[in-house]
Amino acid sequence: MPLRPKRNEGAEPQATSTQADMPEASVGNMVSVEQIRLRAYEIYLERGEQPGGELDDWLQAERELESEPLSRAQAG
Repeated sequence: MPLRPKRNEGAEPQATSTQADMPEASVGNMVSVEQIRLRAYEIYLERGEQPGGELDDWLQAERELESEPLSRAQAG
């Protein structure tokens, strides 16, 4: 009977993308992770602190912050 390689069931999947793989953005248009985190938390509070919408909150925060006028983004 041939031996099959053991599956490492406890291992977490590894991310294959790095920041080097991501397209470059101009410094003026960059939104920090902290800005997104804070806005996502505000969205969570606005929708009544109901669990289960974390990804949607994060994506909405990204969309809002990345579409802000440049002058407003630099003020924050």
